Amino acid sequence: MSQAQSLLAGLRPQFVVADKGYDCHWLRDEIRRQGARPVIPTRGGRIHKRRYDRTRYKLRNVVERFFNRLKHFRRIATRYDKTDTNYQGFLCVAALMIIIN
Repeated sequence: MSQAQSLLAGLRPQFVVADKGYDCHWLRDEIRRQGARPVIPTRGGRIHKRRYDRTRYKLRNVVERFFNRLKHFRRIATRYDKTDTNYQGFLCVAALMIIIN
């Protein structure tokens, strides 16, 4: 979870959407300190269930499916390109191909 804190550093989001694996007090507090609302469902073992925006959480699936479709491009999944510029270029081409289809 140490990566979650570094990913949020320097951002000013309105909402932070994450899955149940990120349901912890310190992360929720950090998200609120940045002025955002956490959209994280409560883990099954917790006694007190927290409220969250179910509609926003369901939209998370759209982003996950997009990343999954990007991984179907072998060149992206295995990182054939040696430079960041070439990799980013093909990433943009693959994203356009997904959007067009």
